[in-house]
Amino acid sequence: MNAKVTYVNGLQFVGDTASGHAIMMDGDKSVGGENTGPRPMELLLIAAGGCSGMDIISILKKKKQDVTGLEINVSGNKAEDYPKKFTEIILEFIVKGRRIEESAVKRAVELSMTKYCSVKATLQGTAKINYSFKILQE
Repeated sequence: MNAKVTYVNGLQFVGDTASGHAIMMDGDKSVGGENTGPRPMELLLIAAGGCSGMDIISILKKKKQDVTGLEINVSGNKAEDYPKKFTEIILEFIVKGRRIEESAVKRAVELSMTKYCSVKATLQGTAKINYSFKILQE
């Protein structure tokens, strides 16, 4: 797996992936950016949510759960001092569907968080990772 990050202007960078996708990153105007894209630390939170979300949806489909939606709220608390790394990351999984079994969701979340999500595993030693879930029956 590889990627290339190219400087554009100001604090803008474009990240290109080997899978053929690109994303613009930028800084806040207060630090010299133009606010044309997400910050790299925001992308880490998005990556954690996306990775675990893909796991959970895959597992719930295998468990024949009638999932109509999944939202993942991800937040991070950063250290005050440089390099201002995340000290805690919190994921809240909101599963929507019909006749969703709590035991199936609990197991899917646990499997993602303890076995499958490579982003979470990569961040684990750096930040405390907490997670919860709730089910919205439709």
